[in-house]
Amino acid sequence: MTTTTSVICLILIGMMGAGKTTVGRELARRRGTRFADCDHELIARTGVSIPVIFDIEGEAGFRRREARLLDELTAENDIVIATGGGVVLDPANRALLARRGIVIYLDVPSHVLWERTRHDRNRPLLQVDDPRARIVELHCQRDPLYREIADIVIDGERGGSSAMVNQIEKALLGFEKKLPCTP
Repeated sequence: MTTTTSVICLILIGMMGAGKTTVGRELARRRGTRFADCDHELIARTGVSIPVIFDIEGEAGFRRREARLLDELTAENDIVIATGGGVVLDPANRALLARRGIVIYLDVPSHVLWERTRHDRNRPLLQVDDPRARIVELHCQRDPLYREIADIVIDGERGGSSAMVNQIEKALLGFEKKLPCTP
């Protein structure tokens, strides 16, 4: 099946601050498809912020909610999904993502992620004594997991979101991946 115009879903993965939401919105707009940001969907459904979910349910509770939502969203046709950065920590999530869509890793180095996120207080995992070191630690932990399931890796260090969308569109030209007809 050639996936140049329609796929079950395009799934953006990568670290916090990689640009998944911004790139995802633009990619969906260009393709004329629905866009869903997992974190924003969780906020809309629960009525509270991600930090509040972490405070009440812990990271484990947040990850359970995230997994259920991911299962639901990846069952949709013609959608671009921006996942949370830690979605790849669960092997079941990685298997689901690899099975249900074209997985696009926005690869951004730690020093760029730090610059993009250092003033953002809505990132619970960065509310530590040394957030810069935490970003490096998370990146080292997650990068192999992102690469394990990525069909396409996009260099997100140079250029803005439009440049990343252009890279994605170019990579998708003639891209083939066997995808199931149903989830």
